[in-house]
Amino acid sequence: MSHNEPDEGVVMEPGVKPAHIREFTLRSVLVGLLVAVVIGASYPYVVMKLGFGPNISVVSAFFGFLALGLICKTFNRWENNIVESAGTAAGQTAFLCTLLVAFDLLDVDKSLGIDIHLGWWQIFLWLSIAGTMGVLLAVPMRQHFVVDEKLPYADGIAAAQTLIILDSKGPQAKRSAFAMVGAAVAAGTHFVLKTYKLLIDALPIAPAGLFKGGLGAEVLANSAKTGVGVSLGLLSFGSGMIIGVRICLSMLLGGTLSWIVATTWLTHSGGDAGGAYLQGDWTRRDVLLWVMWPATGMLTAGGLTSLVLKWKILKKSFRSLTGAGEQAGTDFPIRWVGIGIAVLTVALVAFQYFSLGQPWWVTLLAILFSLPLVLVSLRVLGETNWGPISALSNIMQGVFGMIRPGNIAANMTAAGVTGSVVAESEGLMQDYKVGYLLGTTPRYLTYMQLMAVPVGAATVASIYPLLQPKVMDGTLTSPISQKWVGFAKILSKGIEAVPSSALWALAVATVLGIVLTILEQKPSSRKWCPSPTGVGIGMLVPFGEVAVMCVGSFVGAIWLKKSAQTARHYLIPIASGFIAGEALLGIVIPALCKLEWIPFPPA
Repeated sequence: MSHNEPDEGVVMEPGVKPAHIREFTLRSVLVGLLVAVVIGASYPYVVMKLGFGPNISVVSAFFGFLALGLICKTFNRWENNIVESAGTAAGQTAFLCTLLVAFDLLDVDKSLGIDIHLGWWQIFLWLSIAGTMGVLLAVPMRQHFVVDEKLPYADGIAAAQTLIILDSKGPQAKRSAFAMVGAAVAAGTHFVLKTYKLLIDALPIAPAGLFKGGLGAEVLANSAKTGVGVSLGLLSFGSGMIIGVRICLSMLLGGTLSWIVATTWLTHSGGDAGGAYLQGDWTRRDVLLWVMWPATGMLTAGGLTSLVLKWKILKKSFRSLTGAGEQAGTDFPIRWVGIGIAVLTVALVAFQYFSLGQPWWVTLLAILFSLPLVLVSLRVLGETNWGPISALSNIMQGVFGMIRPGNIAANMTAAGVTGSVVAESEGLMQDYKVGYLLGTTPRYLTYMQLMAVPVGAATVASIYPLLQPKVMDGTLTSPISQKWVGFAKILSKGIEAVPSSALWALAVATVLGIVLTILEQKPSSRKWCPSPTGVGIGMLVPFGEVAVMCVGSFVGAIWLKKSAQTARHYLIPIASGFIAGEALLGIVIPALCKLEWIPFPPA
């Protein structure tokens, strides 16, 4: 996917590292591991509280800047890139605390017969083995997604811009830095005020009294349940500025189809079309369990079709792995990737057999089925800045719901394999994007992530037991875990428990995903053709976040058109500041609350 057109978002040119600069230094490694501990300790609370994870790459870049600044005065952006990569790896590992929550929630319902209790060593080994496999699986795809297709990876751009500004000198660099800091302060202040209910968090789609009965009133009633409106968050606004208009409008289309059109139709059906998902007083989570079928069909079909259509580029990318890049010592050796994946496969099969009671073929199938899902996730994240970890894990749940009907442990452990592998693959690819823009050696980024994954796993294994009581009493709701649990319970009744309407929607969305992917390859139809990736991910994420991303994309497009010169100096710094400010406070506030230095936000 080329990103040279005005509607395709912001472009940064690849950087070059001066030959005399050292990046993989002892201090960058040690500080990176320290930042990995900090991120791994704080991120689980954020994910379980918010239901998603804010941009950890930018947060890690700031922490790296502060930590490196405390121990030396001569560090550079390339060393900080190494540190940032470690923080990202630990954050992606910490995201999988949501799976630990799901196991505990399933264990509460004794009628399900789930008896999985993971101790410290089990959590550490599971997350370390699967996460390391995810890092290795991402290595061969760097050339294709980052170098050849130049997918934006908006959070990667934001992190790269942050590292450049923190390391730059001169009048313009100072002005850009002040702009980024000002945007970060504004976003952080806004986030604090929202968190403590001093500002409105979101605006509904329309006043409740606008329609008096009929279809309009029904749409408004449904929108209130599913949160249709505009979220007042600057993180999403900044992401939209970087991603661009076309993808954001595609996401808005997906959100409209999901949270307005589909929910209205399901309501008209009296709950029959929604099956077990929509009985009684349904909520957004219930609708999500139906919508995830067409959404994942669109995402998977679009991602795989794009790879098939670009097989020549893909072939060239894989050839380059044994070509000049590896010979020059810049890429992680593909031979090591193969050996590592083979060893880790054996280790994961053994672990899940002895610790989780899963047959060897269940784990092996979960690994094999995860491979195409990794490719899909890397494309989705690159185009939309939203990692579909939860959606792809749900796909794996559905697959094993058919392979082992009624076996909740099988579909949950398979989802855990997919979630871990996909999460770490996304983290490394985003760091590859940062390194590409700075000129950092990819091999060193891979080394750092391989070291940081077990550090993050050990931290999560230590922190989660401290947070578990808040999960059990409902203080931390962990929406992603709730969705996994709800889907697992439905699948425990067999695939026939899935309503036929959802399966038909899956089939239709799959066909549309293929058709739209073919159409967007042609320059004549690309501008008006919705992105299947954008549509699919827009069906899953909160509508309010997508709406504000659209606003940000239009602001960015207008700015680029009216004053390209000022946009070149300030657009990415300001967008990065918006992302960083909210992401930083999203971690700092929970940490300070846990230390009882500040009061917990009102429920």
